[in-house]
Amino acid sequence: MATEGEWHREGDWEYRPLRLPPGITRPSATTQLSIHAEFAGWELSRVLLYSDGTRKVWLRRRTSTPGVPGLLT
Repeated sequence: MATEGEWHREGDWEYRPLRLPPGITRPSATTQLSIHAEFAGWELSRVLLYSDGTRKVWLRRRTSTPGVPGLLT
């Protein structure tokens, strides 16, 4: 299971770090990240693979702009 960290904002993006333990297979990690993308709108920003097999992943998504939907500001 992924350990979720605190998310933070930078400009128009919000970021969420995840840590995937060494026992997680690549297909399982892909499935977990796909679920975050499909249901929460996150996309992959960066991945670090450590020598012990741990993966540190940063997900990002655009912050929503308040105002009228569909209006470009």
